[in-house]
Amino acid sequence: MSSAETTTDHATIRRWTESRGGRPAVVKGTEEGDGEGILRIEFRHADKLEDTDWDSFFETFEDRQLAFLYQDRTSDGRESRFFKFVKRDKGD
Repeated sequence: MSSAETTTDHATIRRWTESRGGRPAVVKGTEEGDGEGILRIEFRHADKLEDTDWDSFFETFEDRQLAFLYQDRTSDGRESRFFKFVKRDKGD
């Protein structure tokens, strides 16, 4: 099984996403009092997702103290799209 890595580096997240044809998005209707919705990476058009710009995406990412858990390659060496947002460790 291929291992996953965790990062908070914006350039790494953006590079990983764009190299796979993805773009930043939020889930429609999940905005809270601060106006920020649930973050997602969109690889194909989904009705429940709304595109957002990278600045807004990373502002929410930082406000929520998230980290990006991702896999670069699958166990058979193919490009992976596996990712999820996790809470940061206290040391990040």
